Amino acid sequence: MVFGQGSQQFDQTRALGGDSTPDLLGGQRRLGGHSPRSSFEWVFDYGRNSSGVEVPVNVTENTRRDGLISIGALSRRTGVSVRTIRFYCDEGILEPRRGAGGHRLFDPATAIEQVLLVRRLRALGVGLPAIAEILTGTLSITEAIAAERAALDTELGALAWRRASLAAAEDAPPAQRAARLALLAAVHDRRGAHDTLVAFWRGLLTPMSPEMFDGFVSMNIPDPPTDPTPRRVVAYAELVTATADPALASAMSRQLWRPDPAAIRDKRELLTRIADACAVVDPLVVARVAPRPGAELDRFLAAHAAARRERDTPRFRRRLLNGANDTDPRIHRYWKLTTEITGTTTSGAAQHWLYQALTRSIAPAP
Repeated sequence: MVFGQGSQQFDQTRALGGDSTPDLLGGQRRLGGHSPRSSFEWVFDYGRNSSGVEVPVNVTENTRRDGLISIGALSRRTGVSVRTIRFYCDEGILEPRRGAGGHRLFDPATAIEQVLLVRRLRALGVGLPAIAEILTGTLSITEAIAAERAALDTELGALAWRRASLAAAEDAPPAQRAARLALLAAVHDRRGAHDTLVAFWRGLLTPMSPEMFDGFVSMNIPDPPTDPTPRRVVAYAELVTATADPALASAMSRQLWRPDPAAIRDKRELLTRIADACAVVDPLVVARVAPRPGAELDRFLAAHAAARRERDTPRFRRRLLNGANDTDPRIHRYWKLTTEITGTTTSGAAQHWLYQALTRSIAPAP
């Protein structure tokens, strides 16, 4: 019975590529009549191949006549563990050759540099899929590093936003903390919050051409701040939540189209001309020039008159002024928050400048 088990173990060892027979007393008897070795030497002197089968180190680590080296030799030359190199092979990062016994073999002319490159890129946090593309030549090292840096920037941005949000919640007075938490929850997803603002304006500016709308978005709809402070995060949250109020949308629409919007024959054309008028006014707003009648106001009123097939007359001006809602506090609050976030002038500021200029243009002379 014992002898049969030993023979079976011998057959299995030979089938798996072993080159020696195990001794039932714990020793080791080499094929070819060499002297036996202790069980400690036998266990210590074994490596492990890709399938988990034990193979002698002196078989796998010697440099072959064809110049190929074993996984152990590659490990010694690169300082990377055998286990890690085996993992790279299993993941398809390295492509070893196979010897007659199924052992991994490597060309030192290329494998050493590849392993060192993988180790250095991994130290920088570059992922294995990107490294695989680098080794196959489909991705450059510069491209991989740039992509990794961009991903890291995104992660850092999210962490900065979260930190500012936590500080904003912490800074709130105890009586207001619950409301502050609800407000901040509305912008926990920064990209989703921005999409909410875009959707709000897309509904108001439906007649606008896609190109012009993109320009409006870039100038008037702020992205989440890249350097968020608690104050700016709260301002952004207030801006986003304000768009959920139907009264704000109604007020913005009324300010945009002015009285009798049904009489406007071409809303896209009107939006284009209003945008041109606001662009002319922007430098005056930046320079803090007081609102005044003049060419800038005439340009704005001519756009509204032409859209209604009317002329810019004193009566027309009074009608536009009487129907104006530019003093609506919701409108002012919205654009104030936008300016606080962006630090730049907005279309809202230009519209308000034109409203004040219109008021002065028909006011009785002193």
